[in-house]
Amino acid sequence: MTKRGTFAIALLAATALTVTLADARPLKWARSGDALTLDPHAQNEGPTHAFNHHLYEPLIHRDFQGKEVPALAMSWKITDDPTVWEFKLRPNVKFHNGNVFDADDVVFSIDRARSPTSDMKGAITSIESVTKVDPLTVHIKTKGPNPLLPNTLTDIFIMDKEWSEANKATKVQDFKNKEENYAVRNANGTGPFQLISREPDVKTVMKRNDSYWGIGTFPMQITELTYVPIKADATRLAALLSGEVDFVQDVPVQDIERLKSQQNLKVNIGPENRSIFFGMDLTSADLKTDNVEGKNPFADKRVRQAMNMALNRQAIQRVAMRGQSVPAGMIVPSFVNGYTKELDVLPAGDTNAAKKLLADAGYPSGFNITLHCPNDRYVNDEAICQAAVGMWGQIGVKVNLVSQSKSIHFPLIQRNPPETEFYMLGWGVPTFDSEYAFSFLYHSRADKYGSWNASRYANPEADKMIESLASEVDKAKRDATIAKLWALFKEEVIYLPVHHQTLAYAMKNGFEIPVDVANQPKMKYVAFKTN
Repeated sequence: MTKRGTFAIALLAATALTVTLADARPLKWARSGDALTLDPHAQNEGPTHAFNHHLYEPLIHRDFQGKEVPALAMSWKITDDPTVWEFKLRPNVKFHNGNVFDADDVVFSIDRARSPTSDMKGAITSIESVTKVDPLTVHIKTKGPNPLLPNTLTDIFIMDKEWSEANKATKVQDFKNKEENYAVRNANGTGPFQLISREPDVKTVMKRNDSYWGIGTFPMQITELTYVPIKADATRLAALLSGEVDFVQDVPVQDIERLKSQQNLKVNIGPENRSIFFGMDLTSADLKTDNVEGKNPFADKRVRQAMNMALNRQAIQRVAMRGQSVPAGMIVPSFVNGYTKELDVLPAGDTNAAKKLLADAGYPSGFNITLHCPNDRYVNDEAICQAAVGMWGQIGVKVNLVSQSKSIHFPLIQRNPPETEFYMLGWGVPTFDSEYAFSFLYHSRADKYGSWNASRYANPEADKMIESLASEVDKAKRDATIAKLWALFKEEVIYLPVHHQTLAYAMKNGFEIPVDVANQPKMKYVAFKTN
């Protein structure tokens, strides 16, 4: 643990001691969409993680700036065997039902997260086994030396083994096939809040966990936390302006200045570790939603280049995003190891050149295609898609836009085979390393890899390079492999980057919620002002 991390924890402790219980109060938190599930291993999706971090905890979590800090693990190190990490667990921790947390729960939970129906398995593909050494010590053996293992554990939540067995929730929910288990609507974690009631897509109520190990370390001034998904932007902001809710994520960019002008409100703005892009079916022999018989236009790189050139990212930034984005030439932001300004260069926008590329590819009049887009997940997602549709129309690609809730949109991408041929996706990188994006988005679909790769892209040589990153300990060699992969993927135009996302949080005066780089507001850090 760094000196910076130690200082941050000490500062939080001091803050907590200056705020009396009389200042504690409930808080209502609204955003555009709900958590998809409470099963902590069923969906690798940002809002789902952000919500579940309040009920469950990983061994290691990240602060607002993305720095690793201890959670259920007090310390971690590589043993004399370079393939074995040792984690010393936090003592005197209890689950919400009173069960004692120990190594058995860690072994159970990580094995559960590695299971076939888990959407988290792709984050921990390097793990070979998890072993209990004693009640507060766990060894994690990897398939080869993996110096980045702790980076992959920040969203791997720990469940109560006894509770899971008693409630027949040992198997992870198969979300894409609409299965359910007890953990989907119930929770028993070690987190700072305890579940009271759950009404999916309506309201979820949690109360402060007064037995939380972090009391005295974190402010913990929220007595009751109510999470309210409000899909419509106008309705969500009206709830804030009327005082019905206290804190709003997913602030529409067109309303930021209006909210800033309100004396009783404040708006915090900051960058997010997330990039927005479009994916296409690159390999199917024929597409179902186009008007071209017996061919797949996306299989021709010239078509992908033309569509990339047609995207006017600066116009999207200016009009759809009101300046609240950073136009992108690659699909990871500057926080991530492997990012370079050279790779993040935007393609030259040239409508005539794009039309010529389409003609050279055999589509002088363009073609028709269907685009799937979420309307409740990313900042102005539907507006971005609408703008892009118009831009592609200028080169003859006529796009039928289908906008729908993320709960419908994401399964289209995740099913195998995927059920979309052209789609929007946003991707965050919780490990802050390119290997995470490669494993989920570029590796061919195989076992624990490629679960979000609806492009159908498959390159055996690239797969081998991606897999090597999990065990390569020579940083220079590893970074060279990452650079080679990014150069290959950019040349092949696997995805069409749009921008790196910027976030705005709006809240009542009287408390401070900084923008979290992972867009995971952590309410245990919130302390209300006393004056």
